[in-house]
Amino acid sequence: MSAILVGCAHGTRSPEGQATIRALLQQVREVMDIEVREAYVDVQEPTIDEIVDGVPVGDGGPAAVVVPLLLAGGYHVHVDIARAVKDRVDIPSAPALGPDPRLIDIVLERVTEAGVPSDATLILAAAGSSDPRSQADTDKAADFLRSQWGGPVRVGFAAGPKPSVADAVAEARANGEDGVVAVASYLLAPGLFQKRLHEAGADFVTAPLAPHPTLLEIVSDRFHDALAL
Repeated sequence: MSAILVGCAHGTRSPEGQATIRALLQQVREVMDIEVREAYVDVQEPTIDEIVDGVPVGDGGPAAVVVPLLLAGGYHVHVDIARAVKDRVDIPSAPALGPDPRLIDIVLERVTEAGVPSDATLILAAAGSSDPRSQADTDKAADFLRSQWGGPVRVGFAAGPKPSVADAVAEARANGEDGVVAVASYLLAPGLFQKRLHEAGADFVTAPLAPHPTLLEIVSDRFHDALAL
């Protein structure tokens, strides 16, 4: 029997955001042809604890793999998900989706779709976390972006650590980067945080990363890499 893929997202009250995550999981289900269950670490149900508890014990191999549908590894990955699986040796947990250069390829595709000039200042706008591991992952993602973008690249956060996205936009303008300033969404789905990006005062704001076929590749890689450990 194949291992179950548990796609664990943060959770959102946004109906559009909820639909986006469920559509992503449905695409994973169809492309990988395996059982996929949804779970959340906050806001929504079912919780990751409930889903893990409901997975039958494996018969020697992994019964399931938890794949965090998160773009950085912070508290939710290293504490919430880790705690949910700590007593289930048959349910490994994969790393977060990011940092991964393929995510930046999607970011740049969204930048192109939005019509952002090639010399604009980009604010890579992440959800934000007080966990330094998450911040380090976001910094690495920004380095990936800098390696491919001709203009300045800054980091801003929708919540939590500083600078906020709005502050990053203001700092770019105050620093003499007085051309176009664009916010490049580094969020998986629409919701409150994406709304905040549109309120930050930038000239352009790009769409979230999902839906995109490359996300299916990354989810599949995380799943199979965890199975191979």
